[in-house]
Amino acid sequence: MTMSPAIDSTARQVLERLRRRGFDDAQVTVSQTLRRELNVQHNEPSLLRSSDRHKLAVVGLKDGRRASTEGSDLGNEGIAALVDTLWHSTLAAPQDDANALSAGQRIRIERGPRQCDAGELTAATRALLAWRERETPSMMIEEGLAAHQQVRQHTLTQGGSELTCELGWYELVVFGLAREGAQASSFNYAGGQAETLGDAPALFGTDEMMRALTRQVRTLPLAERFVGDVVLSPRALADLLGWLMQQLGDGPLIDGSSLYRERVGQAVASPLLTLQSRYDAPGCTPLTADAFVAPPVKLLDAGVLTQLAPSLYGSRKTGVPHRPVATSGWQLAAGETPLDAMIGAVPRGALVDRLSMGEPASNGDFSGVVKNSFLIEGGRVGAALSETMISGNVAQMLRDVAAVSRERLDSGGECLPWLRVPGLHFS
Repeated sequence: MTMSPAIDSTARQVLERLRRRGFDDAQVTVSQTLRRELNVQHNEPSLLRSSDRHKLAVVGLKDGRRASTEGSDLGNEGIAALVDTLWHSTLAAPQDDANALSAGQRIRIERGPRQCDAGELTAATRALLAWRERETPSMMIEEGLAAHQQVRQHTLTQGGSELTCELGWYELVVFGLAREGAQASSFNYAGGQAETLGDAPALFGTDEMMRALTRQVRTLPLAERFVGDVVLSPRALADLLGWLMQQLGDGPLIDGSSLYRERVGQAVASPLLTLQSRYDAPGCTPLTADAFVAPPVKLLDAGVLTQLAPSLYGSRKTGVPHRPVATSGWQLAAGETPLDAMIGAVPRGALVDRLSMGEPASNGDFSGVVKNSFLIEGGRVGAALSETMISGNVAQMLRDVAAVSRERLDSGGECLPWLRVPGLHFS
């Protein structure tokens, strides 16, 4: 399969149709996604499939009213129907002076392996399945895949923005559990994006996740409630960072619930935490959903918050400066503490790979179940935990980080270490 040369010309054609229809401003994104994947089910290769998808997404502004819609038909009739739908939706939308679209943004990005090597998919799958059979035979890969994705996208606005990208990357995903007789572990997963799958199954911590599952078949409940430390894996840490990013974005800034609205330039997290962009990671771009180019950013600088992250609409609605931030491509700086030493410093607590805490309250309070986790006592990892709850406050956890590991897990869109955080309530 090859990428269609019509992406750029289709975007220009649709933008001109929107201008003629009478929109005050408009945005058009045309994309083509070519994907080839080799699926695994129940420890066996199951399906090799390819797909070629087109998408047309349009946004229109008229008299302060805004609407958006999308479709997959890039033919004349499909485009005409989409423009008509957008026009009527826009006229029916509420007026809001904060509505505006990108202007003057320009970038062209070409990155990653844009041609699929099918041999790489089969080699990675063979290596994964052979490793599982040899090292973790009790672990069942319920679903998995090795894939290659190529995306070509062209975005135009009436204000002169033109954003073009052509990206390619490989993916590896494993989801499953371990079973011994009638007993089974919880489900867990590993996955990510890379420029090559040559290191499978070590990529994205997949091998260690599978090993841990075999130790989680037999679990023990806590003997008593206590207050202790958590050592959060990169997968669990991602939940904390996701909450932080949400707090810096439109919703909480507009409704006034953000804890950080007035905290720019202040320490909001442990000085051990430095969070910065890595928009050049596989599958990532420095582009926002509202068609802005996001410059490199160090969002947390030794715990100090450097900026907020509203969209253009959020900025105009709140008066917060607009500094575009992309949604994926982040890294937390490695620390000085080896992971083994970090665990060894915990008198009592848990090594947590997955948090199931729902949506924390607006102030950061949460209560949830730790999954795929182990008890730590006297600096030693013990039994796998069952039905164990932890409670605390996400904002407080970010402030209380006591150690950051030297080791990091690179999943493409994120490169994160392990953290030790004291003061969590276990029950």
